[in-house]
Amino acid sequence: MQIKLNQMGRTDQIAQLFKDAFTASEGEEEGALIHDLARDLLTSTQDEDIRVFVSEDGGTLCGCAIFTRLRFAGDARSAFLLSPMAVATAHQGLGVGQHLLRGALDALHAEGIDLAVTYGDPSFYWRIGFQPVSTDTVPPPLPLKMPHGWLARSLNDAPMTSYNGPSICAPALNNPDFW
Repeated sequence: MQIKLNQMGRTDQIAQLFKDAFTASEGEEEGALIHDLARDLLTSTQDEDIRVFVSEDGGTLCGCAIFTRLRFAGDARSAFLLSPMAVATAHQGLGVGQHLLRGALDALHAEGIDLAVTYGDPSFYWRIGFQPVSTDTVPPPLPLKMPHGWLARSLNDAPMTSYNGPSICAPALNNPDFW
């Protein structure tokens, strides 16, 4: 299994992976929503503000994690937001997601990024070192429907301290439907 960074030029294939995975787990409406989100992120986010990691096995796309810059007004530290992430249905339960995220987080750490944030299922993300974080410590860009799913992981050796918000996400994520 290989982890590759910045798979630009594969927009259709990556967006379809998200559509298929989310349709299978959450239904057709959610699949279409996340397909469109992935497409928008891949086509409208500035190169310096996006990192796309894919997992491949023999040329087959097995998973994808999209990270976009999360800026905090009044805070110079660097942060990236993981959203969305998916593993192809046929490859779920095989450790692909954990392997993909470990590789992605290692790459972000090597780049000098201070913090990774996500909004998802704590029971999955804790395995990769994400911990629940309050909206006071890491202010989200929009109000959260499920604050228990707001998770963060420090990527440097310093303990995580509060970030000075508000935060600003990629334009494609600036939609209350995702929060």
